[in-house]
Amino acid sequence: MLRGDDHNREQAAETSERSHLDPFVVATGDATPRDQRDLMERPFFSLAKRPRTKPILYQTADVEVQVFAMPEHGMATIWDADVLIWAASQIVAAENDGFTTSRFFRFMPYQLLRAVGRATGNRDYLLLKAALARLQSTVIATTIRNGKHWRRRQFSWINEWEEMTTRAGRVEGMEFVLPEWFYNSVIDRSLALTIDPAYFRLTGGIERWLYRVARKHAGRQPEGWAFEVSHLHRKSGSAARPSDFALDLRRLTARQSLPGYRLQIEWEDGCELLRFLPEKLSTVPVETPVNPIGTLGARSIGTLGANSTAHFIEESNIDSNLESLAPGKPRHGATNYGAAVRMPPSGRRR
Repeated sequence: MLRGDDHNREQAAETSERSHLDPFVVATGDATPRDQRDLMERPFFSLAKRPRTKPILYQTADVEVQVFAMPEHGMATIWDADVLIWAASQIVAAENDGFTTSRFFRFMPYQLLRAVGRATGNRDYLLLKAALARLQSTVIATTIRNGKHWRRRQFSWINEWEEMTTRAGRVEGMEFVLPEWFYNSVIDRSLALTIDPAYFRLTGGIERWLYRVARKHAGRQPEGWAFEVSHLHRKSGSAARPSDFALDLRRLTARQSLPGYRLQIEWEDGCELLRFLPEKLSTVPVETPVNPIGTLGARSIGTLGANSTAHFIEESNIDSNLESLAPGKPRHGATNYGAAVRMPPSGRRR
């Protein structure tokens, strides 16, 4: 058996974390999707389908996030994060069934691809490898959770990865190693939130980000959660003008594409708000393949040859760690959730 990028196997064995970790061999790949809470509330990923190499630099009074990309690969995207969602899902499912897990994953590529709604052709395998390259090469420096404490740390999304092939070029499996902090946080069930399987069918970066914000903050609260649109824009770090950013949110509100949530535009004292309102969660499995992970070639992000739409916005580092409005009541009698409604002063929460 050959290793896809291993030219000196003895040297690699000495330096690889896999040499002292027991592998977690994925049996089927099927598991309830789960996302890591901390990944849903900070600007860790590029939301653009175009390659991003410009660093993400985000700071508040007590939180700082810096994300750096290698020019050769580009920054890890929110589509690449599906790999981490899949890994978290596998860990929780196996632990719940009484099996021993590890941050050293061994699996067949089709198991991952099918679970996140991708096709399993040769092109999709190439896209998966490009995604893994971005996840390993992207460097993050931030404050992260370690048990009950928070620590300053620098890391990549995966420590190492490898493709196993025969001399004839047939893929016989893949391996990757997760960071220890990520694995430990997933083992703590309270930090792994279930997400709707339909999430994987969302094709837009901002759609995916909004869903994660909704799931993290609104959860299943009947009255939802509201944010000032201007606040979302400031926290996003988006290169778009505030007016363009707000227009994009209004378009998404008109489409109502978030699984399990409805978006509602509200106005209060001339301030535009976006409210997330929970609905019945989807239980439909992912059947129709969605846009591939990453793009063909390690430098690409998004979908192969993805053309920008007329209202393309460079959604580069939108953050969901928001100083949001507290849960508030929808306007009395408002039934058109996709339309803008005007809130009385008492309806606003800070």
